[in-house]
Amino acid sequence: MSAPSFAELDVLPTDELRQRAFALARERRDLSFFWSIFEHLPASDDNDGNDGALGLQSSVDEAAALWQEATDHEYGEQEPLIRAAFIDYLQKHSG
Repeated sequence: MSAPSFAELDVLPTDELRQRAFALARERRDLSFFWSIFEHLPASDDNDGNDGALGLQSSVDEAAALWQEATDHEYGEQEPLIRAAFIDYLQKHSG
């Protein structure tokens, strides 16, 4: 099976791209993918005493859960960059 083309992936909604990329990253146990995605998120404006450190154990499932909690699937102005990261990951690692 060959990797999907850019055109095939670009027509999908961002949430579908996220689901596919996260499933593939979980399968590959690719924690570095999740960290690279976090780099695209804007810093939180909340001042809840958090020093900005993620404070996570090195686990793919925890990274995926943190992503969902941090974004609630709202990407704002970062959506084009995040979509591109999902598409790039799927093209490089599928098939």
